Amino acid sequence: MDHDKERNWDMAHSARRPTIFNLSLQPQFEHLLSELETNEVSGVSVVVRAIYDGDEHQKFMECLDARIKSHDKDIERMCNFHYQGFIDSIRELLQVRTQAQKLNTEVVRLDEELQQSANRVISKGEELVQARRVESNIASAIDSLTICLPVLSTYAKLQRQMQEKRYYPALKTLEQLEHLYLPRVANYQFAHQMRDSIPKLRENIKDASMSDLKDFLENIRKFSPKIGEVAMRHTAEQMGGDPGTVGGIKKRNVVPPPNPFTGKIETDENEYDEEDLSAQDLIDFSPVYRCLHIFSVLGSRDTFETYYRQQRKQQARLVLQPPTNMHESLEGYRTYIYGIVGFLVTEDHLLNTGNGLVSRSYLDELWGMALSKIVNALRTHSAYCTDATLMLKIKNLIMLFLTTLQNYGYPVNQLLELLTEIRDHYNEVLMQRWVQVFREILDEECFLPIEVETQEEYDNVLSSFPFHDESLETAPCPKIFPFSSMVPKVYQQVKEFIYACLKFSEDLNLSQGEVDDMIRKSTNLLLTRTFSGCLTSIFRKPSLALLQVVQIIIDTGYLENATVFLEEFVSNISGSNRTDGHLTLRSQGQSAMFRVARDDAERQICDKLRGKVGEFLELENYDWLLVEPQGHASSFVTDLIAFLQSTFLSFTNLPDEVAQQACCTACEHIANSLMGLMLSDDVKQISMGALQQINLDTIQCEQFAASEPVPGLEEQVLLRYFADLRQLLDLFMTWDWPTYFHDYGQENSKYQHVNPSTATILVEKLREADKRTMFSVLKKSERDKKKLLETVLKQLRQLAQTQQQQQQSQTQLPQSSQLLQPQQQMQAPIQ
Repeated sequence: MDHDKERNWDMAHSARRPTIFNLSLQPQFEHLLSELETNEVSGVSVVVRAIYDGDEHQKFMECLDARIKSHDKDIERMCNFHYQGFIDSIRELLQVRTQAQKLNTEVVRLDEELQQSANRVISKGEELVQARRVESNIASAIDSLTICLPVLSTYAKLQRQMQEKRYYPALKTLEQLEHLYLPRVANYQFAHQMRDSIPKLRENIKDASMSDLKDFLENIRKFSPKIGEVAMRHTAEQMGGDPGTVGGIKKRNVVPPPNPFTGKIETDENEYDEEDLSAQDLIDFSPVYRCLHIFSVLGSRDTFETYYRQQRKQQARLVLQPPTNMHESLEGYRTYIYGIVGFLVTEDHLLNTGNGLVSRSYLDELWGMALSKIVNALRTHSAYCTDATLMLKIKNLIMLFLTTLQNYGYPVNQLLELLTEIRDHYNEVLMQRWVQVFREILDEECFLPIEVETQEEYDNVLSSFPFHDESLETAPCPKIFPFSSMVPKVYQQVKEFIYACLKFSEDLNLSQGEVDDMIRKSTNLLLTRTFSGCLTSIFRKPSLALLQVVQIIIDTGYLENATVFLEEFVSNISGSNRTDGHLTLRSQGQSAMFRVARDDAERQICDKLRGKVGEFLELENYDWLLVEPQGHASSFVTDLIAFLQSTFLSFTNLPDEVAQQACCTACEHIANSLMGLMLSDDVKQISMGALQQINLDTIQCEQFAASEPVPGLEEQVLLRYFADLRQLLDLFMTWDWPTYFHDYGQENSKYQHVNPSTATILVEKLREADKRTMFSVLKKSERDKKKLLETVLKQLRQLAQTQQQQQQSQTQLPQSSQLLQPQQQMQAPIQ
């Protein structure tokens, strides 16, 4: 079968070979036909062009028809040859038809199944595509969120920091958001909104930090006294002093104060005591640091510094205003000083930690302004203080104040000088206090010598006053001291005063010499001014007797002698040598310490003695028309002399000059009083008998004066006070007018102390007494006497007139010389 097929196949191929049916065809046409049979469609155009170019297309058509016929014959022959095979193929195709239908049915079934599967696949594919798209969107969203989330988280962090008032980190976060994160999301709308809100956020941060700063400034002003109190307590502890000086109470004993910045009471079991904290630890300076950093980052540091310094200067002015009644209690001084220390400690802390916010020049300027106001305030209010104990506490507080400031580097020289001024005022206050002490002593004193009954009492007196007298020590009891109880009392009070003065000078960093000088100077003032003033007020008491005044003078003498022991006492407690050239209590001289008091006492003795003498003279009962004298001195004169003798005997313990002055005063007053009695206008007439009686009384007084009633007086000193009266009486007793008129005006005149006017008054009174005798004119001797009186009276009047003219000329001469001096001065420049 296969062999037949091969044979048939060869026959078919041989039949397909072209049969050369026309040998007359031209070779070119054969070639063209071969080209058409063998080439593809693209070669047809070439063949057609070649046919038409040769203009032989008709011939070619003929050759082409012949070729077609040849091929038709070949096909027919081939079909005949293959007909059986064709039939067989048809039969096979018919058989294949049924199978094809089955195959088609199967294919349709498979197609449907495939379409169903494909639909499912398509659906899944679409779902997959959608999923892929969603996945892509998610990835894109994740990428976008990855970019946006840092922006949003940073912005949220910024809002959180601002709510927590962490402005400086917020500013840093804002810078990071602006420069790092926002450029990554520049295409998003919210980024533009954020970028637009950044300037406003900066302003909000700036305003919020400034608000915190204002709160800080307000709170620090209220909390400064506490800072100052703690700082001064630490200084007191470092100095080894009593922390109670600052008046604080330890924190462990009280409920802790609320935090001035949060208002809450913070408690912690492990919290340190307040004493363990420094003054800076009590306050939170972070608002200042934050605000400074924020303004520095924002480029407004100068604005911030200016604002801060202006506000602190205003607060300084408020702090430096003292309380109205600060001088009334120590608490006022504490409040004032605590506030100042707290303010300055705060500024000093910012100087060291504020990164230039507080400069040294600014702080020096602020301290210079504050120092003058502090000194003036303390000086003014301390001047109102009259309590020495309070002033000591004030001094200790100021010392602690300046020591604290000195530890922080502030110069305090002016405060030390102020303490010196306050010390002087303190001494004045002490003196005022001792005025009351001395007055109480003097008011209770009877100014009588101390009398002791036992040896124990004697020893007690000696223990309170340095006194030594061998005769008194060996004398039996009872013993009488020459001074009153005022002397030991005053001596002890002077020692107490010295102790009080020394208390203020402690811790003033003064040398021993300065302390010594201060104590000696104050003690001198106490004795010479305060005690002497008290004595002067005592002298004004009308109830003070003469002997009491005498005792006061004696007592002052013993007090003056005791200054050497006070000198030793001062040297012992001050630790200085009294021979080192410093001021001493006796530098003014012993008699100068109570000079004012002694002068007052001497005047009081003289006044009281003069009053006593006047009382005796008021007892006089002269008969001015007495014909004959009594022959002896008047009784009031005798009593007066006896009184003076007994009085001057009590002057034994007085200084000689005092007794001598009192005796001179008494004699002068007696002489003047007797002279005044004769020349009184109340006495119109005086007889010679009355003059003779006055002469007898004067002789009695002269005898007393010549008897040296007070030792130490020069001879004839007391008689000089009676010289005017004696010469006047001698002139009238001897009637020696020729000598008077002849020697008048001469230095060696016998009656040089007799004034013509005085003699005229007395002669006129004698003449008036003679007129009372009715028959005196009948006697020649009386007439002669009358003529003599008239002549004497006339000459005396002439002398008196001449003397008056001379006195007037002498008073006019100095006035004329004074008038000439301005004229000479005016002429001097011309010459």
